[in-house]
Amino acid sequence: MEYLSKQRYDEIAAELSHLVREVYPKVTEDLAEASAQGDRSDNAGYREARRIQGKTISRIRFLQKVLENSRVIDPDVLPKDRVCLLSRVEFTNLSSNTRMQFMIVSPHEMDIASGKISLKSPIGAALMDKKVGETAEVSVPSGILRLRIESITYD
Repeated sequence: MEYLSKQRYDEIAAELSHLVREVYPKVTEDLAEASAQGDRSDNAGYREARRIQGKTISRIRFLQKVLENSRVIDPDVLPKDRVCLLSRVEFTNLSSNTRMQFMIVSPHEMDIASGKISLKSPIGAALMDKKVGETAEVSVPSGILRLRIESITYD
């Protein structure tokens, strides 16, 4: 079971709808056109259309499984005093005295560029259930990081 924010759940549902209603019918049409051009064994257009059809079907099935196995999390029921899903955590790396801020999200929402890390990542997992002032130790390839939690907020 995965928990998603309402926004991410809606984004996945919209992508699935777009693939099923618009992309897949176009792919099927392109495949039929390429098939009508003759010998399939020597038809690069047909092979490309089959490849695109396979990728589209694969993506549709993946998104269906994500939605089947996901639940929208209600941020109002989450604890506000410790790090949990959908919390924005500001912490200090004690070895370099560097401050960082990330939002803890499900793996399907992870986006480092926009400051979202997965709760299953080493840092995300180490921060879970910690309170302000506590220190988390994270095992990373370069060694052990010690992170002190400075603040926890919610969007």
